[in-house]
Amino acid sequence: MAKQHYFLPSGSTPTVHPVRLGAGSGAANNLSTADEGKLIKLVAESRYDLAAVGDPIEGVIYAVEVANSQGFTIGGRVNEGQIFAIADGLQATPGTGALAVGDYVVAGTITAKGTRLVSFPKVCKATDQPGAAVTAADNLVASINAALAKISAGANIGRHGWRVMSLTAVGTGAVGTQVVLERV
Repeated sequence: MAKQHYFLPSGSTPTVHPVRLGAGSGAANNLSTADEGKLIKLVAESRYDLAAVGDPIEGVIYAVEVANSQGFTIGGRVNEGQIFAIADGLQATPGTGALAVGDYVVAGTITAKGTRLVSFPKVCKATDQPGAAVTAADNLVASINAALAKISAGANIGRHGWRVMSLTAVGTGAVGTQVVLERV
């Protein structure tokens, strides 16, 4: 039997960018070390918050400082390289469907703020895949207007594209499969 080789995140230290974290300032919005490893999105000036289901992924919390600064949680964000994640199906139906190598992904089922991840963050196959072939239905005015509205709302995952690079050694892409993502 031929030996299989799979992409795995390297052991090198990623570039970590300092940022404010959370929905706002104050104790009710502060994050903790339990939130490390979770997916995040930009929400305000120099501030990221936890991504919700279906959000484009704009980074991962690398570290959280226990003390805060002017009421804000301070932490480190990684937005490049490769990370492990868990397949969570399709964006339209989290929990059902499968991922394939090359699929672009969005945030999947979320672990609540303040609760430690059991494994890796969950991701779903994005409904809108950059580079997908244009069909006759895509040329309808309603389809074009809907796409423009998504882009205006920041839903265009092509701007923050993370895609599946590997289904790892035991992966099939089914829900629960460990995958390797890479920022494109």
